[in-house]
Amino acid sequence: MAVKTLSNPENLLVLYEDNHLIAVNKRPGDIVQGDKTGDAPLSEVVKAYIKKKYDKPGNVYLGVAHRLDRPTSGIVVFAKTSKALTRMNRLFAEKATKKTYWAIVKNNPENQHDTLIHWLKRNTKQNKSYAHTKEVHDSKRAVLEYRIAKKLDRYALLEIDLQTGRHHQIRAQLAAIGCPIKGDLKYGFDRSNTDGSIHLHARRLAFVHPVKKEMLEIVADPPQDPVWNACC
Repeated sequence: MAVKTLSNPENLLVLYEDNHLIAVNKRPGDIVQGDKTGDAPLSEVVKAYIKKKYDKPGNVYLGVAHRLDRPTSGIVVFAKTSKALTRMNRLFAEKATKKTYWAIVKNNPENQHDTLIHWLKRNTKQNKSYAHTKEVHDSKRAVLEYRIAKKLDRYALLEIDLQTGRHHQIRAQLAAIGCPIKGDLKYGFDRSNTDGSIHLHARRLAFVHPVKKEMLEIVADPPQDPVWNACC
């Protein structure tokens, strides 16, 4: 398996920073918030970065406003104050953010551009969501819009506008139309990527700044690898 480069305070990919927010480009394999693995989360890496950069004494406040799956890459925004966190939580809860993702998938979707609507049911034991075409017990409605941005010999690059934020939504919905994401064994791709990543990237995030009240658009480049490079 390829050696995985994770984020640390020295190599952190900062996309935007002010007194209220800090946005970083998460590397595949970074875990956003601590879990049972005990691995150092990205939130602690960002805290260490802030502490060192500003020579802060004592503890650094950092709020986690949203998350990305561990094998994915792309934009993660953290709040540097409790006020900013409360307001960012509200923006995400009220779907007042515009999220655009890139995914490299097996097979070309049937349509160049389409809206996918499924009902997702989460299996917590498997840490997996199953997409249904009709509502089933304990399922949640999931909506995304995609367009084919580029076709390669063996893959297609999709640009995805996420309209709901469900567990593993993009992964489950694309698998349901026969287009699993490259490297995503859990959702039907035939082999894993050597570094354990999947080719799903949070490309763009746009929202009204919670304090400055100005429109903010953050864009993140995908990781450097031959397939991503062929798409960009």
